[in-house]
Amino acid sequence: MNRSTDSHPQGAAGTPYRGRFAPSPTGRLHAGSLMTALGSYLDARAHGGQWLLRIEDLDAPRMVPGAADAILRTLEAYGFEWDGEVVYQSRRLGLYRTALDALLARGAAYPCACTRAQVAAHARRGVDGYVYPGTCAQGLPAGASARAWRLRVGDGTIGFVDRLQGEYAQDLQRDVGDFVLLRADGVWAYQLAVVVDDAEQGVTDVVRGADLLVSTPRQIKLIERLGLVAPAYCHLPVLVNAQGEKLSKQTLAPELDPDGAAAELALALSRLGFAPPPRLPLAELWRWAHEHWSLSGVPAGPVNIGAVP
Repeated sequence: MNRSTDSHPQGAAGTPYRGRFAPSPTGRLHAGSLMTALGSYLDARAHGGQWLLRIEDLDAPRMVPGAADAILRTLEAYGFEWDGEVVYQSRRLGLYRTALDALLARGAAYPCACTRAQVAAHARRGVDGYVYPGTCAQGLPAGASARAWRLRVGDGTIGFVDRLQGEYAQDLQRDVGDFVLLRADGVWAYQLAVVVDDAEQGVTDVVRGADLLVSTPRQIKLIERLGLVAPAYCHLPVLVNAQGEKLSKQTLAPELDPDGAAAELALALSRLGFAPPPRLPLAELWRWAHEHWSLSGVPAGPVNIGAVP
């Protein structure tokens, strides 16, 4: 896999850089999410750009009460400063409906009656779950009702050059299949929501964890179907535990301590490939980070949580 350089296509073309951090309030921030927030923030500021904050709170049953406010308080305690108002996906449902209606009008999306069990019974595994076999692509079976809506991915390979990970491509028909835009439970799918939000907010650069690299071709296909302009992508290394699992709420990652901001921030910098002087106060640590940030120093990852003392 060829790694790209520390260049910024949008900035070079004269478009002002707009980045974002988009946590889900399924729990509080942990060391892995701090790495992502820090990398996206420093990259935006290094390019003289804006850094937006979006709370991805669409899946209500998974949301933890109070987590969104706790995320904001933690970011503030750690010294992050975002631009503009915080955006909440749960308040933007009309935008997603408009996008789906546009796709349906173009014949780029269709209703699907399949349950998860039915898909699993007739599908093979792909890069991210089961590959949808196209059961409803030519119309709903007789007597069936729509449960979800899917995007027609069509033939061909979707590829791009990630600013850190290098060249990446998928044959969506083979690797993913027609994917869900609106779930059977009425929740808008992540792939649609993130594409619509990034476009509506004018995001030029998506800097996020490498666990989402596999989602990017789907998002690029959606961008094409909606007639939008794709941002530049940069997928930072993920933090993993001793078993090689991504550090997350599901793997019981401990939440960040607002009182230990300087030490945790210094550790996050170390995990991103930098070595700040020991025991710097928070404000001085931020100055050091801004002065020394360069994507060329960041490992592609993953990073083991025990690798940096």
